[in-house]
Order: sequence, then structure tokens, then C-alpha cells
Amino acid sequence: MNELIPVNIVIADRSYRLKIEPADEEMVRKTAALINDKINSFKTQFAGKDMQDYIAMVLLWFATEQKETGSQPVQWTDAANQIAELGNMIEKALLEGKD
Repeated sequence: MNELIPVNIVIADRSYRLKIEPADEEMVRKTAALINDKINSFKTQFAGKDMQDYIAMVLLWFATEQKETGSQPVQWTDAANQIAELGNMIEKALLEGKD
């Protein structure tokens, strides 16, 4: 098993420290860049109250883009588990940062 490496990822002007497989680093960084590009694009196209609105728009865009491009269907159970795990990692990092 590979050692996990720490990376700092910025999404929507917030920094997240993640531990990932070295082989996944490029994909994670490119995905974060795509998310940030889409957030900036939606900021210029639509009125939103706060960053959460733009993040929700990006999430909706991603889900519909998967269907339109005919990409391999998202494995929703796996995706939900990964999102929950990422949420737990972020929450843990935020709690550690307060100490």
C-alpha cells in the first residue's frame, strides 16, 4: 500500500489539507481547478447570495454534465460515501485547527 501524501487544496477560497495517494495528486488538483473555474464562471453569470449558492450550482453542473457527455455513470453510492468521508476529513481538520 502506498503512503498517503499531504496536499493543500483550495476550493471556493477555502484551503483543505488532504491526505491522498500520490497517483491521485494530479487528478485531485485538476478537479479542484475545474471546480474553482466553474465557481468563477457562475459568479459572473448568475446572481448568488453567497459561496454556497455557487458551490451548489457547480454540483448541479457536474451531475448534469455526466449525463450529457455520456461519461460513465457516477456510482452514486460510492460518490456519497466519498463525499461523506471528505466531509469528515474537513470537519476533523477544522477542529484540529482550533486547538
